[in-house]
Amino acid sequence: MPEIGETLREARMRARIDVSEIEAKTKIRAKYLRALENEEWDLLPGPTFVKSFLRTYANALGLDGKALVEDYRRSAEPPSEPIEPIGTATRRVRVPADGPSRGYLALVAIVLVMIVLLIVGLVSKGGTSSTSTKSTPAKTAAKHGATRASRGRGAAQATGTAMVSVSMQATGTVYVCLIGEGGRKLIAGKTLEAGARTATFTARRFELTLGNNAVRLLIDGTPRVVPASAQPIGYVITRAGRRTLAPGHLPTCA
Repeated sequence: MPEIGETLREARMRARIDVSEIEAKTKIRAKYLRALENEEWDLLPGPTFVKSFLRTYANALGLDGKALVEDYRRSAEPPSEPIEPIGTATRRVRVPADGPSRGYLALVAIVLVMIVLLIVGLVSKGGTSSTSTKSTPAKTAAKHGATRASRGRGAAQATGTAMVSVSMQATGTVYVCLIGEGGRKLIAGKTLEAGARTATFTARRFELTLGNNAVRLLIDGTPRVVPASAQPIGYVITRAGRRTLAPGHLPTCA
């Protein structure tokens, strides 16, 4: 059975296509194409990129990209890394909305209702009309407490469905994989050159993989710093903020 690299090289030679032509067609750098033909997997950024580049290169030569990716997974892909806790990544602390919590408001409402029932009981046993008048502020406070609790629930629901926008501009050569809601591939594993801009995408949640930090990332129109890294960088982006993904859990467009 031919090896993966040998299959790619023979198909390219039969078609009389130079590596530079494949580079221009696929936007994959020539050194990565040669690494695929030589099966020098360590020269590529990682298994995620190997599978993406391998599929793209094979399809460009008219080969079955899916079959070659499966051959790579069986023969060369390293075992999956153990799941690492995300606790080491910077987490965005949710700051409570101004005002008491819903639990506190519910407790206050229960206490107020008990006070009202106590006053009503006293009135039914022969209390004066003035007692009934004094219960009015308690009822008003209970009503206001219930209203604030309702508004708090509404605000929480609105936050959960809020939309966020994402766009990028390459400042150098960078691999980008952007996945929206429902696993939709918005940028399906492309290598962007310096100066290239993406469209502005809007959704409730994004998953993003970057090959390096040669990119200007805009979230809701605000530039966000992408720290330098020798490994691919991954994020989950929502209206609540940006969460860094641990290695081995980055989304893939392969």
